[in-house]
Amino acid sequence: MAETATKQEEKEALFSKNNRRLLTDPLDDNNPITVQVLGICSALAVTVAIKPAFVMSIAVVAVTAFANLAISLMRNGIPPRVRMIVELVVIASLVILVDQILKAFSFDMWKQLSVYIGLIITNCIVMGRLEAYAMANKPWPSFLDGIGNGLGYGALLIIVAACRELFGKGSLMGFQIMPDSYVGNGLMLLPASAMFLIGIIIWIQRSRNTKLIDIS
Repeated sequence: MAETATKQEEKEALFSKNNRRLLTDPLDDNNPITVQVLGICSALAVTVAIKPAFVMSIAVVAVTAFANLAISLMRNGIPPRVRMIVELVVIASLVILVDQILKAFSFDMWKQLSVYIGLIITNCIVMGRLEAYAMANKPWPSFLDGIGNGLGYGALLIIVAACRELFGKGSLMGFQIMPDSYVGNGLMLLPASAMFLIGIIIWIQRSRNTKLIDIS
């Protein structure tokens, strides 16, 4: 009975209220794009359709989560003078791994995303979480923080991509949704439309979430 109780306590500790917030806060109150205003460039570049946005989201979740985990495990042994170099090496290694896996299993998508997978190395969301969280916290919370911020980034990418693909091409995931008579809005296929959509999402989010009103 005591062993069962201990396992239950450990399970509850792994998914405590604070740990659950690490997963949920980036989806709204602390979204990396709409609140932290990071990762805007890739949001403009890969959101013309849902499929590339979804694949990019998975890639960023994987890199952010495992980079956070690796840096948290090594944080006490990293000299402060070279910490950013170590972080970049970890990020670059993970991005290369993700890039090669995508190239091996989905070559067409790899070609479609082109250089943008490689540019995850320069994505401020990844480096920002390493500096702001992983360097000061234990591995498990750091791993959850990486997943949460990756999901927050990915959710916005998919929302923007869905709007652009639907109104720009009349389809979703490649399946025709609009009637054949529908003429796609060419503006929605341009990167500028993603900026407009992100601006609208930020406005809606801050209108309904009073906690964000005072954030400048």
